[in-house]
Amino acid sequence: MILGIEAGATESFTKAVTERDLLLTAEITGDHDPLHVDEAYAARTAYGQRIAHGALVLGLLSSTASRIAHRAMAAGAEGVPVSLGYDRVRFLAPVFVGDVLTAHYIVESTDPARGRSEAACEVMKADGTRCLVARHILKWVAESR
Repeated sequence: MILGIEAGATESFTKAVTERDLLLTAEITGDHDPLHVDEAYAARTAYGQRIAHGALVLGLLSSTASRIAHRAMAAGAEGVPVSLGYDRVRFLAPVFVGDVLTAHYIVESTDPARGRSEAACEVMKADGTRCLVARHILKWVAESR
């Protein structure tokens, strides 16, 4: 199978975390934990302020994976690349409203015989603090005719 990408391919996506992001993530996920949505409560915690949902931080990698998938399709990939999931996700540092995050995606291996690629992923704050690390697997699904 032709995957349309090779090991070493990279993508990144940068976004500032906003108040609206926290509120929308709470609505979308149903996670209204006061650590995310209640400033007075969060001020009394070890963090001193609200922290972003882990799902929000991990979700930034969706943009990078999508960009890799579109690059693969533009390069003539056979089939449609879809996410098989993120493995070994670790949240390493809290993310606060106002933090500027950059999601990095690095294809480390491809397996054309299995129609898969594996990537190292991380999300970093502008100050260099690593917030999240994970592995991502893409699978190329044959198109039905």
